[in-house]
Amino acid sequence: MASNRYGSHPAYYGPQATDDEPRTEWNPSADTLRPVRGRHRVTRQRGGTIARSRAVLGVGVIAAVGAGGMATAQEGGAGSVPGLDSVRSIPDQIPVLNSFISSGDSGDTAGQAEQTVTAAPFSEAQDAGEALRARILQQAEEQDTTAQAAEIEQALVAAQQDAITAAAELAEEERLAEEQRQREAEEERQRQEEERRLAELRASFTLPLTSYTISSGFGASGTMWSSTHTGTDFAAPTGTPVKNIHTGTVKEAAWAGSYGYRIIVELEDGTELWYCHLSSMNVTAGQSVDTGDTIGRVGSTGNSSGPHLHLEVRPGGDPIDPLTWLRGKGLSV
Repeated sequence: MASNRYGSHPAYYGPQATDDEPRTEWNPSADTLRPVRGRHRVTRQRGGTIARSRAVLGVGVIAAVGAGGMATAQEGGAGSVPGLDSVRSIPDQIPVLNSFISSGDSGDTAGQAEQTVTAAPFSEAQDAGEALRARILQQAEEQDTTAQAAEIEQALVAAQQDAITAAAELAEEERLAEEQRQREAEEERQRQEEERRLAELRASFTLPLTSYTISSGFGASGTMWSSTHTGTDFAAPTGTPVKNIHTGTVKEAAWAGSYGYRIIVELEDGTELWYCHLSSMNVTAGQSVDTGDTIGRVGSTGNSSGPHLHLEVRPGGDPIDPLTWLRGKGLSV
């Protein structure tokens, strides 16, 4: 007899086996429990069944959307909810979800009707998801293409503006270059014209003496003159030939007191050239003379301190500097 805290009672070790029976391990479930066979429905309990059904339905919808995206809502008539038929078809396509929802619908309070919602097969949902993904990628590519097109258009506008600016700058540079070219061409033309004029003057004007020395200039003062010197003195040996400077007419060829022997040649423009202190004269009044003609010879007649040619130039009656006038005719003095 064994004892424990609940009192004394005989220990039980299971049914006694006879010596003839085989000894095996006892399994109570083998004798008392029958194997579960067939399909069993789980009765939905009252209270909270609607919430559980809606939760399961929501899980199924989320699963379908996550796998492939929701189906496109069909166009319905007035009062229809877009996409409701597709949502209702979800449970029929997912047997486990459909059986779970339908297992307790019969006992709902408030007399709600059993809801039949089916889901699309996984393959169809996957195809829908791929189509949605393709549309999203296509839209992204279209947006990228639009952005690239906008950037290209902006670049083209900027390039056109740069081209217009560059063309305007080039046109302005060409205009300035053309003005400079025309200015230089005009300056060259004037230079050449001046050279031709001087050449013509040199051909038509000449110095009165081939060899000489300037002994006294225009405007000098001294005891030899009553006021100032009215001409230029070209010193040279007596008898040196004196040439006519320019074509004209002999207005006077005679003795002129302090000027000694003097020849006056009047030019076409009225300018008078006075050749003074000559030792001899070769022309007479009224005679026409050309450039370079010998009209007399150097001397020291009149008020003179030595042989020289006193030359005066009188364009309007009053004398001017002969050297300036000669240089203006292209002659080097």
